Amino acid sequence: MTSTSKRAPFVAALLSLILSAFVALPALSQDAAEISPEALALARKYVDLTDTGGLYEATIVQAGIRTYKQLLPQNPEIAEPLNKAIEAVISTYKGRKGELFDQFARVYASSFTLEELQQIVDFYSSPTGQKLAKSNAVTSGTINRIMDVFTSNLNTEFFAAVRAELKSKGIDT
Repeated sequence: MTSTSKRAPFVAALLSLILSAFVALPALSQDAAEISPEALALARKYVDLTDTGGLYEATIVQAGIRTYKQLLPQNPEIAEPLNKAIEAVISTYKGRKGELFDQFARVYASSFTLEELQQIVDFYSSPTGQKLAKSNAVTSGTINRIMDVFTSNLNTEFFAAVRAELKSKGIDT
């Protein structure tokens, strides 16, 4: 059996998964077209209530930093004009957060009923909800780092366990 034919079932399963995702996309866009203005407004309120970390602004600044780090090593003498250019481009994104947040709201509005959205907004408007939103902004980075370590360890352990299972069946890899 060739290496290509060994991978055929995996590739077929992967293609099936990808195709099923594309088949589901039209259904999502149909639902999105039927969202009521009330649901959109509540979903947008939730998005605004939980944006305690300044997601949009932080993402724009990170894009500026990546651009700076990419361009400066190629031309160290342009540090000052590069900074000014990055500031100018960042300023073009000011006031456009609403476009992104409206898209977020559409996702929530298509995922929850009007009653559920109201309950979510009520909770995040409460002191406990606000505390949770602020805490999430701080803890998500720590949780992401924990998940990175877990994933790395899992990949190593899983690989070793599969090899051990194959070895117990007399198959050396």
